[in-house]
Order: sequence, then structure tokens, then C-alpha cells
Amino acid sequence: MPLPPNWSPTQLVRLQSGNVPRCVDVHCHVLPGLDDGPPTLEDALDLCDALVDDGVTTVIATPHQLGAYDGVNTAALIRAAVRGLAAELAREGIPLEIFPGADVRIDERLVRLLDDDRVLTVADRRRHLLLELPHELFVDPLPAITSLQERGIQVIMTHPERHRYLQAARAQINAWVAAGAVLQVTAGSLLGEFGPRANEDAWRLVHSGLVSLIATDAHDSQRRPPQLSAALDVLIAEVGPEAACLLCLENPWRVFQGESLTACPID
Repeated sequence: MPLPPNWSPTQLVRLQSGNVPRCVDVHCHVLPGLDDGPPTLEDALDLCDALVDDGVTTVIATPHQLGAYDGVNTAALIRAAVRGLAAELAREGIPLEIFPGADVRIDERLVRLLDDDRVLTVADRRRHLLLELPHELFVDPLPAITSLQERGIQVIMTHPERHRYLQAARAQINAWVAAGAVLQVTAGSLLGEFGPRANEDAWRLVHSGLVSLIATDAHDSQRRPPQLSAALDVLIAEVGPEAACLLCLENPWRVFQGESLTACPID
């Protein structure tokens, strides 16, 4: 995959400092009008500009699937929206690559829907799936993690630090990781953007070695903008540059490539 000639200076600095071919954001609600992300194309382009300014070169578009969006955000619709936004990015000269994916709400039909190509995986590679739990009540994803693992698809549990009911459920989280899942923490949680409880639990998970990925989970350029650079800085200060780059740069790149991950022990 050759380097485009038009990476921005911020993107080039990020790639050189992290020694990675791409700076990948694996979780971002960037598509216009599909969910609670940007409502219009103009808003989506503003978010894409913000991602570029944050050093991101490659974004996985992850609108919500299932749950409240069941039957609405179909795989075909998301793929078409990605193609449309990619064309607009090229037209506007915004140096950002975009690939399809989804933030998938846990559902008892998940394996069947995936087999039927109705649920999207990260970058459409059928190697990783972003799995979201309900905010209101606990649903154990262990059966889904196991079933998907048997199909060669690794589950990435999204933002566990933002679910209050998981703050005292470390045994369950350990069981998910033991079954092959990995955890993705939101960059803003490390910065206190989701309140003190999410902040404390994000750092607790990082220091416990259970986190494998940091992603922006950005929804727009103002209210919930991408903050990967700020998260990378605080991680470097807290756990050192090697672990910070692994969480923010190396492992997202591996996911994009379709490689399996393990949890990341922090010295």
C-alpha cells in the first residue's frame, strides 16, 4: 500500500513518530445521516478534517448496527455511504482513507446475521467485529465471543469503561479476554471527557493490561471530536512511549491488516 503524496504534515509526523504505515482509527461515527454522528455531508467533512488534523490517515466508518438501528443501517447502505464519502474526500482534497465497518449492538442473532453478510466487520475483512453492549443493562457477550472466535473473527469490546455496571465486573471482563476478545477504550475517556468514573476505569483497565486498542469513537468535530493525539500524549506520560504507541498506533494497524491481537501487559 504506497503512501499517497498528499498526507498532511500532521499525518506525516504521526507516521514517522509511530513507525507505522498508517494511523488507523478503528471506531468512528463519520458517515453523514446514518446514526448519532454527523447529520449532514458538511458536518462529516468537518469531522474528516478534524481526523486529519489529529494525525489519522485511515478511518473505519462504524455507524451503529442492530439495537435501535436494526433493519435501518444495513451492510449495503453502509458500504454505499463509505463509497460516497470517499468520493467527496477525493473531490475536496482531504487526505483521509475510509473503510466500512460498524459498531454492532449485541444481539442473539449476531452469528446468523454475520453469516448472512448483514453485519459488518472492521474494514470488511471478516477478522474483527466491534461489539457494543447496552448502556442500561448487562448482557454477557461471552457466548457471542466464543461463537465468533470459532469462525476466525475476534471480538473487540467497545468502550467497556463507559458502562457503569462493568466497573465491578472484572471477573467477567477477564473471562472475555481469556475467550479471545480484546478491549477498546475511547480516547476521550482517558482525558476525562466522559466523567470521572469512566476516566478512572479507563486507566484501571489500561494498568491492568486488559486494553489492546485506543480509538476516537468521534461523532463530530465539536461535541465529540477525535482526540487521539491528546490520548497518545497522556499515555506516553503515564505508561511510556512503547506501550502508548502499541495501543494507539501499532495495534490499530494490525487490526486493519486483519491480524489477531492479545491483551497488552503494562510494565
